[in-house]
Amino acid sequence: MTKNPAAMKLFLEVYLFALGAITGSFLNVCILRLPEGKSLVWPGSHCPKCEKPIRWFDNIPIISFIILRGRCRRCGSSISWQYPAVELLTACFFVLLMQRFTNFVALAIYLLFTSSLIVVTFIDLKHYIIPDEISIPGVFVGLAVSLLPARIAGGQLVSSSFLDSLIGCITGGGILFLVAEFSLIFLKKEGMGGGDVKLLAMIGAFLGWKLVLMTIIVGSVMGAAVGVALILLRLKTRADYIPFGPYLALGAILAVICGEQLLALYLAFGESLNSFP
Repeated sequence: MTKNPAAMKLFLEVYLFALGAITGSFLNVCILRLPEGKSLVWPGSHCPKCEKPIRWFDNIPIISFIILRGRCRRCGSSISWQYPAVELLTACFFVLLMQRFTNFVALAIYLLFTSSLIVVTFIDLKHYIIPDEISIPGVFVGLAVSLLPARIAGGQLVSSSFLDSLIGCITGGGILFLVAEFSLIFLKKEGMGGGDVKLLAMIGAFLGWKLVLMTIIVGSVMGAAVGVALILLRLKTRADYIPFGPYLALGAILAVICGEQLLALYLAFGESLNSFP
């Protein structure tokens, strides 16, 4: 029997979307409990208001939120939009990563990497912290992954070697560390948190030095654009703290998915500037 490639691709996309939504449900648990130092496995899913256990048919990612119209079945309290947002975001990124990586090992590595960045993003947005439980082990995992033989990951790891990964780790963490020290010494204020430094070291360990620099550029541009927009809309003031972690995380995910295209655009932009008299 001849296999239909289009049907197989569609099946894999649906499967990865469902897997991503289920993973996103667990990531919501991490986002909620990690900052509070609570167990990720006990107790089971429950309503934060009435504390009643959530039954399995009310805990289906994305779908249950729609059916329940964003409210707890038992007490009627509202359910945060964060839950379906994280589930949908994770599901979409899983599908995009499947299209980027055809090797199972490489795909599994970057699914884990992206999931950790999603957790970091929502914790930083809510609590203004980046958990060491994610970034510090992530540095060692990223370095270890770079030691895998090319044949195992199908040559699809975006970090080309252990040296590339090590330089990326030092470059990423080092640049933000210098920015933080410069701000403290010359501006007399904290310009970059230690969590951002460790996060970028982790990103560099996974992506290597070229893509960690791209992550900094993309993250800085997006962070500046959003910051200016919030100030113009009077939702923030110049004195308000705006977390940088989410923009670094998004920049890193974009670097994984389309890093080569971003580098090409950047180089083309640089050449166009040089062409001016």
